[in-house]
Amino acid sequence: MAAGSGRWWWFAVVITVVSVSEPALSNPQTNQVGVLGCSPFNYTDVADSMRVLNATFADLRNQLSSGNKRFATSTQQPVYAMAQCRNYLSTADCVACLDAAVVATRNCSNKTGGRINFDGCFLRYEDSYFYDQITGDGTYPTCGKRTAPDQYVFNMTAKQVLYDLQLATPRINGFFAAAKQEASGGGGAAFAVAQCIETIDEIGCQACLTITYRNILGCLPKSAAGRAFAPGCFMRYSNKRFFPNNQTTNLAPFLETGSSGKKKAIIAGVVGGVGIILVLAAIFLYRRSKKPNAARRGNILGATQLRGPENYRYKDLKAATKGFSEENKLGQGGFGDVYKGTLKNGDVVAVKKLAMISSRAKADFETEVRLITNVHHRNLIRLLGCSAKGEELLLVYEYMANASLDRYIYGDKRGMLNWKQRVNIILGTAMGLVYLHHQFHVCIIHRDIKSSNILLDDDFQPKIADFGLARLLPQNQSHVSTKFAGTLGYTAPEYAIHGHLSEKVDIYSFGIVILEIISGRRSSDIRVEPVTEYLLEQAWKLYENEEHLRLVDSTLDPNDYTAEEVKRILEIALVCTQSPPNLRPSMSEVVIMLSSSDRSIFQNQPNRPTVISDLGNRVQVLTDTSSPSHATASISDVSGR
Repeated sequence: MAAGSGRWWWFAVVITVVSVSEPALSNPQTNQVGVLGCSPFNYTDVADSMRVLNATFADLRNQLSSGNKRFATSTQQPVYAMAQCRNYLSTADCVACLDAAVVATRNCSNKTGGRINFDGCFLRYEDSYFYDQITGDGTYPTCGKRTAPDQYVFNMTAKQVLYDLQLATPRINGFFAAAKQEASGGGGAAFAVAQCIETIDEIGCQACLTITYRNILGCLPKSAAGRAFAPGCFMRYSNKRFFPNNQTTNLAPFLETGSSGKKKAIIAGVVGGVGIILVLAAIFLYRRSKKPNAARRGNILGATQLRGPENYRYKDLKAATKGFSEENKLGQGGFGDVYKGTLKNGDVVAVKKLAMISSRAKADFETEVRLITNVHHRNLIRLLGCSAKGEELLLVYEYMANASLDRYIYGDKRGMLNWKQRVNIILGTAMGLVYLHHQFHVCIIHRDIKSSNILLDDDFQPKIADFGLARLLPQNQSHVSTKFAGTLGYTAPEYAIHGHLSEKVDIYSFGIVILEIISGRRSSDIRVEPVTEYLLEQAWKLYENEEHLRLVDSTLDPNDYTAEEVKRILEIALVCTQSPPNLRPSMSEVVIMLSSSDRSIFQNQPNRPTVISDLGNRVQVLTDTSSPSHATASISDVSGR
């Protein structure tokens, strides 16, 4: 039907940038904004393609005409199409807007794709799947020419309401919100909306709106109205009302965990109480009403958010693991050994025996575990319950048959992961960290992100393990192993040397994991030929010399990746390992970088990273890979922090 276009570049055939006068609410479809984009590729069978395209448009229209829907997709191979209206439109106005969009896209003639943006709606079709795309071609702002009576006051007001929308909209059912913000001193008001497509998830919506928010701020200094578009979302503001008063969304309930700036960082675990459990119960019921299937999946082996952790009997877990036998042992880590267990009902679980625990944490063990079990995300291992009444403290997790990532990078299963799977693992791990850092009701800093703490499910999707457990360690211990070849290769310099702990510590470690995934090389192994260097040193040198393809794991098929893609992923890794820590992006920004091929989203280009090496029983910091610095500390100094 069409020449296979894959990911293709758009070109504009009609430029209709408008001065952003506010349309009447009854016919918002008349205000076309921006450009009509068309694919550069032509259909090979025009007659058949037009027939399928017309049927696809009719299906979209039928969906929007019934059921009070404002979002629709239609796939009639090989055509993929999507339409979305702003939620404040009536059904009649929504359908009228779609009709106008269909007429506009006819100018793309026999092209394999087209898209058009109106104030009231947008329409897009392609010959390849795009429903999960959030940014890329078609990401741009459109600024109005009109100014506000007091532009400075309006700027501050509009910026605040747009910022709140950016945070709140991903948490709202349907990913749409309209808000009004009164200016201080009676200086008028700012009206704004934000919307995401419904085929992405909360993290994708947040990532997309972060980009459009930054883009739309470029309009504020001089414009009283503006829009920002992306394939996955839309934002608009004005000093004039453009949606009905009864469509205003109360953002306050969706800002309580994100915008106050008062989130408490949990440096080693979490604390809780009855109040938090009630809040989590409310969140559970809200999310269940949004996504009943997801809620059902969250009820794993009897552990739910409402009930908290399952209490297992020690003797049952001992029997399930065959007496914690060596044949059932899955691995070991800083918190203890892990065993495969089969419960009486046939469920397979992973049981962790805590090797060392502080007396304080032991007294609060069940309280700590209760909070950890309420962390729910598809890229985080579920803690199902515990046993605290027997001889030892045991934690029970969901079982991952594919074990840990390190086995597939440089272990006994090396070479089994292709490039696409590796990139998906990088992105999934990043999304898990975004949840821990920004989306749970408190911020959890993992402190020990490494390949062996990333497990893989049956579909090779990553799940981060051991988050929130560091509080259970004695105060004179640390997650940093005294064997520096283990964890130290992932540890941020400011934490290893000075004990400075923030979310940026996890981001540094994540950057190292990216390098391992790309290269198939352990971060702490020293390569001695042709020169002695650690993985981070090697990655920087190859990047600096434009030889980044030499870093790629030799077991990968060269046809599976491009030089540009390797460079982009490598650059993200190097940006994550920058020092000082404030040069590193947040994990939300990392997700945006990974989700978009647009190089302009990089805030800073990477500089030479700080490398930590192990010299016997001393930590050495290499800020210049040609000569070591004098910043050293003993292993006992570091591990005691």
